[in-house]
This record gives sequence, structure tokens and C-alpha cells, in this order.
Amino acid sequence: MRDAISNIEAKAAIAPAVHSATVNGAGIDTFGCNRLAFIVATGAIVSSGDFTASVQESDDDATYTDAAAGVIDTDAPATLEANSNYRIGYRGFKRYARLVLTKNGGTSIGASGTAIKSDLATRPAS
Repeated sequence: MRDAISNIEAKAAIAPAVHSATVNGAGIDTFGCNRLAFIVATGAIVSSGDFTASVQESDDDATYTDAAAGVIDTDAPATLEANSNYRIGYRGFKRYARLVLTKNGGTSIGASGTAIKSDLATRPAS
């Protein structure tokens, strides 16, 4: 199929909310997909909120470690900006990956994260 939606699956990675602390997103099972990307959407930043987006990986969805820079492709800056969208691609081989928003300072940020699984083993995606 040539349409874009039959070969992707979207999963909530971080629920849309005002975040005032570090947030560990939901573990995304990479089984059955060849590509995984996270979309981070930011809203308002309060009191110079300084947040960074990163990816962690796991074999068991319990113990997570930071993914190596060599398996991450991103257009996200070191500090997320207000009212912006960023892409973070994961090319690692661990079974699970999750999006993390780390608070480095300030008060809060409005943000959400979505995981996009593509090149699925089963098509079309449900």
C-alpha cells in the first residue's frame, strides 16, 4: 500500500500535560516493527522551564538505560523550545524504548509525546 497510515502504528508515549518534573514515558514494544520514532510536541514554558528530550532502551520493560547517541537521530535542541515539534528516531535493537523529558531547571513545560512504529511485520496496522 502506498498510503502513509496503513504501515504505521501510533502509541501514546507521554500524555499531554503540564509537566513540572522529569517524565519517563511509556515503554514502547518494538517487536514486529523495523522503525521507531517519537514526536515531541511542546506548548507553553513557565519560568524558563528547561527540559531535554531523550530516549532510553530496555530488554525487559523494567530496567532502562540511556540509548547510545549512535542509535538516535533527532532534530531536538538541548533545551526544548515553546510551541515546537521535534522528531527523535531510535535505531537500536532493544525490545523496548521510551521517551524521557528531563527537567533541568525552571518551572514547567506543556508537552506530549507520541511513538510512531513503522515498517510493521503485520499490515495494515490496527
